Amino acid sequence: MAWNEPGGGGKQHDPWSGGGRRGGGNGGGGNNNQGPPDLDEALKKFQDKLNRMLGGRGKRGGGGGNGGGGGKRSVFALPGLLAIIVLAIWAASGFYLVDQSERGVVLRFGKFEQIVNPGLQWNPPIIDDVRMVNVTGVRSVSQTKSMLTRDENIVKVDISAQYQVADPRDYVLNVRTPDLSIENALDSALRQVVGGTDMDEILTSGRALLADTVSTRLQAYLDSYGLGVGILAINIESTSAPDAVQDAFDDVIKAREDRQRLINDAIGYANAIIPEAQGQAQRLIEQAQGYRESVVAKAQGESNRFNSLLTEYRQAPQVMRDRMYLDTMTEVLSTTSKVLIDINKSSPLMVLPLDKLNRGNASGADSQQDVNITPSLIEQLRNNSAGNSNSSQTSGIRREGRQ
Repeated sequence: MAWNEPGGGGKQHDPWSGGGRRGGGNGGGGNNNQGPPDLDEALKKFQDKLNRMLGGRGKRGGGGGNGGGGGKRSVFALPGLLAIIVLAIWAASGFYLVDQSERGVVLRFGKFEQIVNPGLQWNPPIIDDVRMVNVTGVRSVSQTKSMLTRDENIVKVDISAQYQVADPRDYVLNVRTPDLSIENALDSALRQVVGGTDMDEILTSGRALLADTVSTRLQAYLDSYGLGVGILAINIESTSAPDAVQDAFDDVIKAREDRQRLINDAIGYANAIIPEAQGQAQRLIEQAQGYRESVVAKAQGESNRFNSLLTEYRQAPQVMRDRMYLDTMTEVLSTTSKVLIDINKSSPLMVLPLDKLNRGNASGADSQQDVNITPSLIEQLRNNSAGNSNSSQTSGIRREGRQ
């Protein structure tokens, strides 16, 4: 029942009271004590157990002489146990893991000791200080600066640098703030290079050369600092004129690009025309050479033919004269209109089909014309033929006046 239940005989059992312990013996409800444990008694029990663990005897009852000896041992045993526990914790806290991309710089009492490689490592805590440095990651720093060029113009350059730690020891020990030192060195190298370059080169074709020069100079600065950093790349993100004159510079750049485009078009046109003209010139030269060779060959052939005829003429002059006469008349009469008639009869006798002969001659050369046969023309031809016949009989002269 409840401790304050009515009808309890005037005895109220307070569960938090220590009456049970104070009464002694088994009376007075000592076995039903519900109060909290005594702190002093709990500490004594723990000390007795600790003494027994360390080989001593705990205090029992009145505390004999052996109990006093055990108490002296416990005075030295507890600090020793605590020292062992502290030492174990200290030793366990010295283990650490170095990642594959890192190197550990070990400082013993502030002085460089060694560089540890990836894996599980141990160094005495408090004595050694281990600083981890990432040696494979690529770091970057960027700046946007306005600066003066060699021709006293102002340009705005947006630049970024990528670098990597090459020597962890130098990176940790030689410079207190490596990132800030790199930024300052980059600013110095950029201003040095831009100050010796014209504005047009920076804005147009000189950006690649600008990046190479800044990279070389920046690496020299960092090496002189002993920073232990290697520059991987310098990127010129953008170069521009000040905002107040940007439109004017855009017009200049556009005009320069138009000029270059026109030059390229002219070069392309020249490349297309010149080979064609050279081909035509070569064709004309070859035609002229062919004509020259044909004329020379023809002349040589005529000369050789004349020499051959001369040899034959010397052997038989009269035969060669007759042959040459016939050849000449054949060549002359083949290109002229001809009419053959019989002059010994009263009426002309057509020997050849004159209509077909006239059509053939008309389709030949333009200078040839059709011949109209009239009685007067026939009479004239007959008289001329008769006169030529009489003259040849009286004079005894042969054709072409040859004797």
